[in-house]
Amino acid sequence: MAIPRARLLELWRYYQMGVLNTAFGLGTYALLVWLGMNMFAAQLTAHLLGMAFNYFSYSRHVFRDADPAKLRFVLSYGANYLLGLVTLAGVSRVVGSPYLAGFISAFLVSVVNYFALKRLVFRAKPA
Repeated sequence: MAIPRARLLELWRYYQMGVLNTAFGLGTYALLVWLGMNMFAAQLTAHLLGMAFNYFSYSRHVFRDADPAKLRFVLSYGANYLLGLVTLAGVSRVVGSPYLAGFISAFLVSVVNYFALKRLVFRAKPA
């Protein structure tokens, strides 16, 4: 079964923005850890700032043909945060560096996030 061209383009745009969004989120996280903030507090702060940044980048670049739902976006990112927190806690038990643990956690959660955004938040506009 072939993936439709439109879906491939959407995935391509998602990961383009994902790189930018991840750089923003991880950069914020790394800066806060470097400034001495606890890694879990840094993750929460970076996640909240990144959530606003991501909403605009995804709604304007990736899912531009969909009707965005702000409440579903916030709820989706709440679940995304909890998944990221659990993933960060698990990865940090295996990986000694909080920077590497944050990166690995962000990558794993990004896969789940695409499907949440696609299915729950940015639904196709009615015809």
